[in-house]
Amino acid sequence: MINASLKNQILKDPRHYQILTLSALLAYGTLASVFEISGAQIFGIFFAALATQYLGSFMNAVRFEPRSALITALSISLLLRADSVMPLMAAAAIGVGSKFMIRLYGKHIFNPANAAIVFLLIISLTAMPGVAWTTPGQWGTALWFAALLAGAGLFVTYRAARFDVPLIFLGTYAVLIFTRALWLGDPFSIPLLRLQNGALILFAFFMISDPKTTPDGSIARAAFAASAAIVTYVLTYHFHNSDGLFYALAIMCVVRPLFEYFDPAPHYRWGDRINSVRLPQLRPRSPQQTPAE
Repeated sequence: MINASLKNQILKDPRHYQILTLSALLAYGTLASVFEISGAQIFGIFFAALATQYLGSFMNAVRFEPRSALITALSISLLLRADSVMPLMAAAAIGVGSKFMIRLYGKHIFNPANAAIVFLLIISLTAMPGVAWTTPGQWGTALWFAALLAGAGLFVTYRAARFDVPLIFLGTYAVLIFTRALWLGDPFSIPLLRLQNGALILFAFFMISDPKTTPDGSIARAAFAASAAIVTYVLTYHFHNSDGLFYALAIMCVVRPLFEYFDPAPHYRWGDRINSVRLPQLRPRSPQQTPAE
């Protein structure tokens, strides 16, 4: 029987809800033969992610924490595709490894899954053409599915004290694509259909809203989310990049320390309550050492 303290800890940590939601999506996609990914590839992704997490924890003398690695593995399994197992295993290792190797102010710079996807996409465009790709079309544009995914995402991001990030990101992005439709004389059904894309909803509620790779203060977070939406729009519609979502987040993660430099909010720790609005202060942030969770 689970004691009260352990039960409270399980219910408080939003990672458990995210793992449950992403696992359900992966199970549905594989059992319904919607996703073009094999059992061997899924196993390889999870093995590489957990092994890298264990190795990084051992080398940095910190407690082994599998939950973040599981979320990274699930995200890669849902969003990245390849013809063989090795590119996906490499992606998982790169994503989890980036948490330990690329850090500033006590936080990792990049969202692990996004870093893995962008790295493989760049390799696919340069050194090894066609080695990996994303499949936004696998999610379709069914309204019921987008609503269900958004509902689950709202709950998870609320528990993670980051429900403002996807709302600001999607709101800003919606304004931009509706304005574009109005400018071009397109019917509003076109931007509405694009907002119903499952990949966009998954990205907004389960990737860009990661508490460990978004600014800690409310104002900085709002600027981060709105800027990410603008960069996504520019890459997608002006540079015709179908993977603009992922590149935009990688770019914003690079510049995120600038948002945080004068941000007085304390670092997020799993289970924290929603941060109140904090005004920026003209003082640099002091480095804080936290584990690569």
